[in-house]
Amino acid sequence: MRAVILAAGTASRIGRQKLLMHYRGRPLIEYAIAAAARWRPVVVCGPEVFRYLAGRRDVSLLRNDEPELGMSHSLSLGNRAVEEHGAIAVLLGDKPRVRERLIETMLNASRGADVVYPQRDGEPGHPVVLSARARRLIDRLPPGDTVRLLREHAELVARAVETPDEGAFFDVDTIEALEA
Repeated sequence: MRAVILAAGTASRIGRQKLLMHYRGRPLIEYAIAAAARWRPVVVCGPEVFRYLAGRRDVSLLRNDEPELGMSHSLSLGNRAVEEHGAIAVLLGDKPRVRERLIETMLNASRGADVVYPQRDGEPGHPVVLSARARRLIDRLPPGDTVRLLREHAELVARAVETPDEGAFFDVDTIEALEA
């Protein structure tokens, strides 16, 4: 399995590149990289994050120069960059409380499923593990935030894993969340 970290968003609600802003003493993007380190992460990022991570040996970088095409475009770029035969774990760069343990839990629950994701009280979270079968559908997704479409796809077996792990649900979309 490989990890794909989606980090190309424009942070329009914050007004600057939030993934480089500090959260508990480190740039926000560093948390996703640390959580996914075991799975040789590919980071799909915009120009600022790309410059920040350039030269690192602990990640593979893909520059997304069209972030306005949404999450599905970044996911497609990351998907094409890794071996076709295995699963991928999809992480979001603005979820600093995701830990290796949560990724491992989703991976362990993936036997016999195509899409595995954490859930709490009906609310889906991240990371999401996609089987090789689910990955073949990524390039057909419409532009935008569409991981949901894979969870709901009639040809795929989706499995929600109930978890109280706050890391699956906490994200940084505002300055207040960053400072919390």
